Amino acid sequence: MNYGSETAHALENFSVNHQTVPESLIKAMILVKKNASKALKYTKELEPPIADAIILACEELLTNFPSDLFPLNAFQGGAGTSTHMNVNEVIASYAQNYTDRPVDPLDHVNKYQSTNDVYPTALRISCIQWIRRLSEEAAKLQEDLQKKELEWDTIKKMGRTELMDAQIISLGQEFGAYAQAIARDRWRIYKVEERLRQINLGGTAVGTGSTASRAYGFRVVEFLREDTGIGLSRAEYPMDLTQNLDVFVEVSGLLKALSVNLMKIANDLRLMNSLPFQEIKLKPLQKGSTIMPGKVNPVIPEMTIQTAMEVMAYDSAISFAAASGNLELNAFLPLISYNLLTSLEMLSNTVFLFRTKCIEPLLPCEAGCKKHLDSMVIYGTALLPYIGYQKATDLMEKSMDNKKILKKLLEEETSMTKEEIERVFSIAHTSTYQI
Repeated sequence: MNYGSETAHALENFSVNHQTVPESLIKAMILVKKNASKALKYTKELEPPIADAIILACEELLTNFPSDLFPLNAFQGGAGTSTHMNVNEVIASYAQNYTDRPVDPLDHVNKYQSTNDVYPTALRISCIQWIRRLSEEAAKLQEDLQKKELEWDTIKKMGRTELMDAQIISLGQEFGAYAQAIARDRWRIYKVEERLRQINLGGTAVGTGSTASRAYGFRVVEFLREDTGIGLSRAEYPMDLTQNLDVFVEVSGLLKALSVNLMKIANDLRLMNSLPFQEIKLKPLQKGSTIMPGKVNPVIPEMTIQTAMEVMAYDSAISFAAASGNLELNAFLPLISYNLLTSLEMLSNTVFLFRTKCIEPLLPCEAGCKKHLDSMVIYGTALLPYIGYQKATDLMEKSMDNKKILKKLLEEETSMTKEEIERVFSIAHTSTYQI
C-alpha cells in the first residue's frame, strides 16, 4: 500500500522544508471521504462493493494512521489539490484490500467531489475539534486563576502603573483580573464554532454543485454530521464558502487575542517573580544556567510568550493569504490551514502547560508583597479629596519620601483635622476600589 504518482510529483515539486500537512486536517479529509462514499451508496450512485471498500479503508486509516503515507509539504501550489490527491490515492490503495474490483482515486474515492469543497470542509471540522479542546483548556485556566483570586484576596501588595508604584491592591485582585481576561477568550473561542459549522461540501469546484447530484449533496452532510458529532449544516450559499475564507481570519484573530492575554500574564509573572519584586514564587523546573549554580529561570512563562508571538505572526500570514484569493477560489488555503491548525495545537498545549506547570504550583511571597507596601505615592492619591492635586504634589515633594514629615506638613500647612489625616494614612493601605 502506497500513495500514487500525483503524490510523488507533489513531493518533488514542493520540497520546501520538513513542515508537513497537519495530521488533523488529513484525518478530517478521510472522514469526508468515508461519508461521501456512504452517501453515494445510499443514493445508489456508487456500487456497494466499491463504496464499502472505501468506507473500510477510511476506518482503517483513521484507526491506525500511517503518517509516512502523507508526507507532503504544508506549503504547496494548487489550493490543496496535492494533499487531496494524496488522500484519494492512499484510500484507493487501502480499499483494494477489501474488494476485487478496481478502486480509482478519482472516479470512485473522489466521485462528486472537488478539492474546493472537500478541503475547506475538512479544515472546518479540524478547526472545530481543536477549538473544543482549546476552549476546555481555557476554561480550566480561568478556574485556576479564580482559585488564586480567592485564596490570595487578603494578601496586600503594591499595584503598579508603567512599572511605577501606584495604589495598594490585593494579590487576589491581580489574579482576578487575569481570570476575567481568560474568561473572555474562552467565551469568544467557544462561540466561533457556530461560524465554522456551515460547509460547502457538495458544491464541488466553484460552489454551484456542478457534476454532483442534489441527493448526494444533502445526504453527505447528514452522514458527516452524525459521524463527527458536530452540528454541521449545508451552506446556504456554497459559492461564498468556496471563495471567501474570512471565517478562518476570524478564528485566527481570536487566537491572537488569547495570545495577547497569555503574553501579558506571563510577562507579569516574570516581573513579580524577579528579584526586585519577589511577590510570587514560580515552581523551579530545571537548571537556569550552565555557569551560574542555583540560577532558576521562569521557563514556562517564557515558553508561553514565544508561543504567543508565533501565533500573532501566523495571524498576519493568515490575513494576507485570505485577502489574496481571486474570484471563485483562494489558492493559498494550504498556508491558512497550516498556520491556523498549528496555532490551535500550540495554544491548546501551551495553555495546558501554563496552567499545570506555572499557575497551579504558583506560591505567594507575602514578605515580598509587604516589603513594597510603604510607598509614598499612595498617600498623595489619598490626599486628593482633601487638598487637591497641586497642594498634594507640593507637600509630597517637601516631605522627601518621609511619612512623619508629610504628617507634620499636613498639620501645619492645611486645614485638615487630625482625624482626617489619620484617615488618609489608614485608607491608603486598603485594597478597595474607592478611596
